Amino acid sequence: MAPAVQLGRIGIWSSRFWAHREAAKDAARELEQLGYGAVWFNNGSDPFGLARDLLGPTSRIVVASGILNIWTHPAQEVAAGHAALSQTFPHRFLLGLGVSHASSVDRGQAGRYSHPYERMVAYLDALDTAPTPVPASERVLAALGPRMLALARERGAGAHPYLVTVEHTRSARQVLGDGPLLAPEQAVVLEPQPARARSIARAYLAPYLQLPNYTNNLLRHGFTPEDLAGGGSDRLVDALVAWGSVDAIRERVADHLRAGADHVCLQALTEDPATLPLNEWRALAALVDAFEQRPH
Repeated sequence: MAPAVQLGRIGIWSSRFWAHREAAKDAARELEQLGYGAVWFNNGSDPFGLARDLLGPTSRIVVASGILNIWTHPAQEVAAGHAALSQTFPHRFLLGLGVSHASSVDRGQAGRYSHPYERMVAYLDALDTAPTPVPASERVLAALGPRMLALARERGAGAHPYLVTVEHTRSARQVLGDGPLLAPEQAVVLEPQPARARSIARAYLAPYLQLPNYTNNLLRHGFTPEDLAGGGSDRLVDALVAWGSVDAIRERVADHLRAGADHVCLQALTEDPATLPLNEWRALAALVDAFEQRPH
């Protein structure tokens, strides 16, 4: 199923909007002016409030949750929040849903995280039967493995895989087939020095390499336990995080698009993870012109 929103080829993914709610409004306006097609944000306590912050000052750009944790956001509330946003900002909000990770879901209630696939199926059923249903064309799943990718194809507009390689994009497209959206996140570091770039990348990767959902996916795609150890091998770091010049980032984005991605959301990493990477977003805007003007 094709999505009901138009994302364009290049978007921005950032967890930093949460800590800078006022500055995020100006940032969203500038990202739209720079030509980006979408802005993605991670899970938080008030996703529809943050989405409204980003949609309000803009007129075209799509805002997407990447992702909303189905364990902590009841389906009825999500359906109502989605309906309210869609009424005010039609065809500009994309609901990204995911099963998160046992370590975070079980933090408040031990053993709560179980049968995540079945839980997602039940959640989608609840969205379908809510007083204000969420159309399948307006939701995507944070799918990594084949089963969840197939569910994204059957019950949504497509998939938003996070922390993946170009090879994963290629295999995900094979599962999704033609039509459904494939919008992988791609972390990037605008730094030409290998040691410094990889240091920034490893600081970002450290918590993810402790999460089985991600590590199992990496092992499925040709990496070894040795690649995952010690902060990640250079081979692993380089496959997950594109670093170097804007031209180097362009090549990675082109690889994803050739492998079957429709839209690539760029997550700019910097040495200071507490600030909005405005300079990096401005530099990366060159990729909008590079990819929006020719088909892939």
